[in-house]
Amino acid sequence: MSVDNGSFADRRDAGRQLAARLRHLRGHDIVVVALPRGGVPVGFEVARALGAPLDVLLVRKIGVPRQPELAMGAIAEGGIRVVNDETVWLAQVDQAQFAQVEAEELAELERRGHLFRQGRPRIGLSGRMALVVDDGIATGATARAACRALRAAGAQRIVLATPVIARDRVDQLRADADEVIWAHAPQEFVGVGQFYADFTQTSDEEVVDLLRQASTTGPSGWATDVEITLADVRLPGRLALPPSPRAVVVLVPGSGSGRDSPRGRYVAEVLTAAGLATLLLDLAVPASPVLPSTPQDQDFDLALLAGRLTAVDAWLAARPETSGLPLGLFGASTGAAVALAAAAEPASRVRAIVSRGGRPDLAWTRLPAVRVPTLLIVGEQDTRVLEWNRWARQRLTGCVHRLDLVPTATHLFSEPGTLAQAARLARDWFLDAFPDAPDGEAEAGADR
Repeated sequence: MSVDNGSFADRRDAGRQLAARLRHLRGHDIVVVALPRGGVPVGFEVARALGAPLDVLLVRKIGVPRQPELAMGAIAEGGIRVVNDETVWLAQVDQAQFAQVEAEELAELERRGHLFRQGRPRIGLSGRMALVVDDGIATGATARAACRALRAAGAQRIVLATPVIARDRVDQLRADADEVIWAHAPQEFVGVGQFYADFTQTSDEEVVDLLRQASTTGPSGWATDVEITLADVRLPGRLALPPSPRAVVVLVPGSGSGRDSPRGRYVAEVLTAAGLATLLLDLAVPASPVLPSTPQDQDFDLALLAGRLTAVDAWLAARPETSGLPLGLFGASTGAAVALAAAAEPASRVRAIVSRGGRPDLAWTRLPAVRVPTLLIVGEQDTRVLEWNRWARQRLTGCVHRLDLVPTATHLFSEPGTLAQAARLARDWFLDAFPDAPDGEAEAGADR
């Protein structure tokens, strides 16, 4: 492979090119884990393109004393250590020399951990996909250490992604990563910088700034974790606001689900990209340390959860960023019943509802009191739920409503393309209900 001015203009350009190879991962429950320092600008672009959170994993190369760029091993957070025995032997490095370099790199790893995170905790990886991103892979020592550290941290699946990789390292890395993805894998490989027109060293300050941006902004605007304090409980949530939002949509999860559901997060991203603020909620939080007697009591008490949702409405009305925004509700499974019950209250501010794979039958007695446009989205193969939704339409006598079927979809919309179709239907329903941003509404989060 012949490279004149580099395959990439700089690391940000490399991140955008790499993100194009990773589009199939959008909508999955992913955490992008960048390897500082050079991997962070690349990872920032990937995380933004995928709508995923960005974190770092501190990994330090253990370089040969006289050739520090040549890795003879690596260390990573969590006590992970990788040694490249072949390089150690070829460089004639003894145990004392190796130990000295390792101690120096361990001290630097700890320093950078405190500096880069600025007191922010590491993002939880248990049961999730970790997408490891670096600006290039030559020997693979740091990448292998990172994969092992993430596996130890509980990541369910590990995908290693890089703009450029030495082709002869791919098979070796597959022993530690479930999948390896790259933009370029040349046969002739001298060094990573060979493939960049601008390979200026990434500074600590740039890493800190990009991580700060990633923690406060999503792909379409400002986003933050929130905690809503009610009379008997604190509800965790994730609030995202695009510039000049036209409305706010609260996503109400079904039993056993919450704000971290990959399906809910994907729908929220689609709505936010369309100019709608979103609030992902955990509603079924126990009100006391003593758990209810049965899972059903905890996960689905219609009156309790509808009351909480009404209180969330009041919280949004009092918050400066959302006080002037009309309200929509998106309910999944049993969450649809909660949304309908809350909307049926006489003082409700709700102006539109979407139910995905919903159980409106559970709010049977409240359905005639619903007065706002309601869209029922059901998977064509979800036969039992489809029957319940058809029954519910007979009770929705006070509002405009529609039943849309998604071909091939079952209850969880896990079939290829079905969740995306459901999200587009929801988006269009809300955009019809909220055609314009409120007059005079300032750009949300502009000073954040």
